[in-house]
Parts: sequence; structure tokens; C-alpha cells
Amino acid sequence: MYLDGEGVPQDDVEAVRLYRLAADQGNAGAQNNLGYSYANGFGVPEDMVLGHMWFNIAAAQGVEDAQSGKDQLEERMTPEQIVEAQRLSREWLEAHPPGGN
Repeated sequence: MYLDGEGVPQDDVEAVRLYRLAADQGNAGAQNNLGYSYANGFGVPEDMVLGHMWFNIAAAQGVEDAQSGKDQLEERMTPEQIVEAQRLSREWLEAHPPGGN
């Protein structure tokens, strides 16, 4: 709602803050939205590595849009950036197992 200003003032930063809270609880839609936000610099500085990381985490939960977003980002990334994003994804998933710690 904050990203689009639906019923609240439009605020990309607040949208990202709320996405992060939900993403850390395993919400795949929020994880996908974080990927989109980082990939496009909405509410955060543009960061293809973090965008790829969040898309990768969401794609692992079956979000089709996330796989597409990840594929599109990879076309603009170096092999080193992709490796770093995959490492960050693994670390996040290890720290946030399904069902909690």
C-alpha cells in the first residue's frame, strides 16, 4: 500500500521497511517485493546483488515473478555478483529456516 500510495501517503522507504519485516518472517511475496525494490532502487539504493538475493529466496518458495526478476537481473550482473547474491541467499536461508529457529 505504501509503495503505490493506496489509502496511505506513498512512501517507498516505509514500504521496504514493512516488506523486510514480513520477509524475515518467511513471506514470499514480501521477499519478491524486496527483490523488486532493490533491483529498481525503490526505497533503497539500487543494488542488483541484494535484489537477486531476495528474488532467489522468493523463487525458492515458488514465486514465479521472482524467478523472472532474478533472470532479468542476471543479464546485467557479473558472474562475481551472481555468486555473491547466491552466497547471501544461502546464508539468509540458513539463518531463517522454515518454521522458525
